[in-house]
Amino acid sequence: MSNAVPRRPRVVGTEHRFTIVASQFNARFVEGLVDHATEELCALVPGAVVTLHQVPGAFEIPIVVREVARQKSADAILALGVILKGKTTHAEHLSHSVTNALQQIALETGVPVINAVLSLEDEQQARERCLEKKINRGIEAARAAIQIAEVMSELRPK
Repeated sequence: MSNAVPRRPRVVGTEHRFTIVASQFNARFVEGLVDHATEELCALVPGAVVTLHQVPGAFEIPIVVREVARQKSADAILALGVILKGKTTHAEHLSHSVTNALQQIALETGVPVINAVLSLEDEQQARERCLEKKINRGIEAARAAIQIAEVMSELRPK
């Protein structure tokens, strides 16, 4: 996600299918991401089909993303989770592992994967990015998913 001024993506088609794969760990914050992402997808792409798969934690997100991508059942996949840093380096290792796996899946399958598995310092950052609207990463992920789905549909042979 960039620091660029948020803009609403241009919507060319209305038959897009989006899949959200969300962690159940840090549920309050992840639910905020899911709710905001779903609302934005449905607002910007009327008739969009949004499917939700929930997994135990961030580490399990890539395996489900891979299966959805292999089935080609989504125009874009949104990976949503929250990793809060603790007193060890576990969160950092987890974040790198998930990020690398999601990127690899997207490159290997050609299905866009929006990585909104957030690695945050504390609950205040989580509240700001997951529950509030000003810098909500769920909204940003939805907009990115719509934009990349449009680009990919333009690149595919008709």
